[in-house]
Amino acid sequence: MSSRIPTLDITRFDTDREAFVAELGAAYREWGFAGIRNHGIPQADIDAAYEVFKRFFALPEETKRKYHVPGGGGARGYTPFGVETAKDSRHFDLKEFWHIGREIPDDSKYREVMPPNLWPDEVPGFRKHGYGLYDALDRLGARVLSALALHIGLAEDYFADKTHSGNSILRPIHYPPITADDIPNVRAGAHEDINLITLLVGASAAGLEVKSKQGEWVPFTSDADTIVVNIGDMLQRLTNHVYPSTTHRVVNPPGEEARKPRYSVPFFLHPNPDFLIDVLPSTISTDNPKRYPEAITAQGYLEERLREIKLK
Repeated sequence: MSSRIPTLDITRFDTDREAFVAELGAAYREWGFAGIRNHGIPQADIDAAYEVFKRFFALPEETKRKYHVPGGGGARGYTPFGVETAKDSRHFDLKEFWHIGREIPDDSKYREVMPPNLWPDEVPGFRKHGYGLYDALDRLGARVLSALALHIGLAEDYFADKTHSGNSILRPIHYPPITADDIPNVRAGAHEDINLITLLVGASAAGLEVKSKQGEWVPFTSDADTIVVNIGDMLQRLTNHVYPSTTHRVVNPPGEEARKPRYSVPFFLHPNPDFLIDVLPSTISTDNPKRYPEAITAQGYLEERLREIKLK
């Protein structure tokens, strides 16, 4: 674990709230990243989810492609290798992934922009373990947002009714073994996340690097029981850059390590599609004037960004 990016015990939100909120807020102001331990998600549940995700990615290519939705922007189901490209990058990322979204009723006002999930018939338990992890991370993310709300002078439950139907995504990712040397592509090019916050389960494999304010790339390899939580562009915009959305990447490992696959599972926590992202008055000051005169809906912002990364 990098000694510079803090890891905090989230049980202190209940036992030592004021100090925890201050430390968490300071970590995000400086890094846009923090590790969260004692998060309460059983390791057995995480392992079970990883196991079904690995079984899916091991299926034949033609089977996986049955679950690709052309024109769907990767919103649900499978996105093949070589599609997603980091903003402003000339080379696609070395990964394939699956998207699980929120289960909502068909008569929901959000159904048009939040399609039903797809579930691979070939992998027993995929829905149970995949959506179980989705739910657990959704609840953990709500706790982190409660602490951040308090840190910027909002009510603890400020985000509750703005994210309860959020267009959040669980993304199991497979980075296949790299078999050629000197390729220009990396596993995930330097980028910022689109959403409010991202919760990364299983960042214990090396490769994740975070760009410091000084421009230095800092490796962030967490302990197995730690979930990495970072700020996304929507929260950066909402908080007038009080919480920075920090550039990060997944680099190719050296030597023989590159010949091994890598798996990771980020959860991208989004607001409700019709939430209006407008700079919070509590984050505007003489030192930090309002940076975004125009408000934008979460759905409008999402679509704008998906086009930039070649998913739409």
